Amino acid sequence: MILIIDDDIAIRASLSLLLKQHAFKTKEAATPKEALELAQLYPLQLVLMDMNFSIDTTGHDGLQLLEQFKKLYPQVPVILITGWGSISLAVEGMRLGAADFITKPWSNEYLLQSVRTALSLSQQSISSDESLTRRKLDQQYDFSNIVGNNPQLLQILKKISQIAPTDASVLIEGESGTGKELIAEAVHRNSSRKAQPFVKVNLGGISASLFESEMFGHKRGAFTDAKADRVGRFEMANKGTIFLDEIGELDLNSQVKLLRVLQDRTYEVLGDSRSRKLDIRVVCATNKDLSQLVEEGRFREDLYYRINLIKIKLPALRERPDDVPLLVQYFVNNLKKTYNRPDLQVSPRALQWLSELQLPGNIRELKNLVERTVLVAEREVLEAEDFQAQAQQSPAKPGDKTLPAVGTMTLDEIEASMIRKSMSFYHNNISKVAKALGLSRAALYRRLDKFNIPYEPAD
Repeated sequence: MILIIDDDIAIRASLSLLLKQHAFKTKEAATPKEALELAQLYPLQLVLMDMNFSIDTTGHDGLQLLEQFKKLYPQVPVILITGWGSISLAVEGMRLGAADFITKPWSNEYLLQSVRTALSLSQQSISSDESLTRRKLDQQYDFSNIVGNNPQLLQILKKISQIAPTDASVLIEGESGTGKELIAEAVHRNSSRKAQPFVKVNLGGISASLFESEMFGHKRGAFTDAKADRVGRFEMANKGTIFLDEIGELDLNSQVKLLRVLQDRTYEVLGDSRSRKLDIRVVCATNKDLSQLVEEGRFREDLYYRINLIKIKLPALRERPDDVPLLVQYFVNNLKKTYNRPDLQVSPRALQWLSELQLPGNIRELKNLVERTVLVAEREVLEAEDFQAQAQQSPAKPGDKTLPAVGTMTLDEIEASMIRKSMSFYHNNISKVAKALGLSRAALYRRLDKFNIPYEPAD
C-alpha cells in the first residue's frame, strides 16, 4: 500500500491514477493528521508526501510529518514531492531519512522509477549471519575482473548483487587505483540494463566551457566551432548506465546543469530547444570526500543527495593484503598471453614481499609494477629481487624533486598538481606561471579551466 499525502486533491488524484495504472494500491490523505490515522489502519510499503500543508509554504509542517513517520515507521521509505524552488527543504528531508525527492512538475517515468527503487531497497532483508563466500557470489552474479576474497570486498560484492537490479543511483568512493570503474561496470553487468550501453565519462578531463557540448551534444552551427552535429554522452547512455568518474572535480555551474538532468531526466541539445527524455541509471565515483566539499561550499548538497542513494566505499589495497597474491597471479596470467610467456611464474617469496608493500597507488600501482617487472625480467620465475629492482621504495618527501611513484597519479593529476603549485608560488601571476611551465597564456587558461583551478588576477 502506498500512501499519498497532499492537500491538493488534483495532485492526489493524478498520483493515485498513475500508480494504480501500474498495479500499485494507494490511499490518500489531505492532512498530516489524516495521514497518521491511515498509517495506523493499513500496512504501508511507501509514502509519497508533499512538503507543504499550510498557507505559509515554509515546508516545516512537511518536515515535522516526515520526522513523525520515520520515528513511528522507520522501515517505510518516504519520497518527498517539492517545487524546484524548495529543493533546500528536500535536502533537509534527505538528512532526516527521506529516500528520494521529486520536483514538480514531475516526470511520470522518473517518479515510477523512484517508487520501484525505494520499494525494492526496502524489501531486501540482509541476514548478518549468512555464510558469504566468493564461490556463491560468482555462481549467481557476474563479477569477472574483480579479484579478491577479502571480507570487505565480499560485502561490497554482496551489496552490488542486492542493488544492481534496482535503478538506485550509486556513489563509489575510494582512493585512486582501488578499482572504482570495475565496481561501476559490475553494477551495470548485473542490472536489467546490462544489454544496453555503459558509458564512461571522466569529468575531471572536461572543461567547464565544453561541459554542455560533451554531455548533452550540440547541433551544427550551435557555436563557432560546431561544424557538425555531436551526440552527447547522456544520449549515448540512454536506456543504459552512465558512469561519471571524478565527479568531485566538477565546477559549481556544471553541477547545476547536471542536477537538473538527474532530477528531471530531460536535457536539451545545444542549438536545439526541444527537450529530450532520458531513461538512465547514474553511477558516480570520486577519490575525494564529497561531504567535506559540501561543507566547504565546493559541492552542491542537493546534487550530493541525488547521487548517493547508495554509497560504496572501496578499501585501499593496504587494508586487504591477503588479496595481493591473488591480484599478482591474475595480472601475470594475463601477461602470459600478452607477451607469449606461458611458463611465467612468481615465487612464494616474491608474493610475500609484494604483500608487505604499502602501494599508495593501490591496485593500479601493483599492476604497473608487475607489468614492468615482466617486461624487464629474463627468467621465467620472478623473484622478490626482480620486483625490488622496479619498485620505487622511498616515497617522495616535501620538496623532493623526484616524480611520484608509477601508478600513484595519472598524467592529468600530475599536470594539475604542478599548475596548482606554480599558481601558489607565483601568487596567481598568469604571465609568470605560463613562462615557468613553458606555456602560452591562452594554453594556461585552458588548463586552469580544464582542471577547475580557481584564480584571481594579481594586482
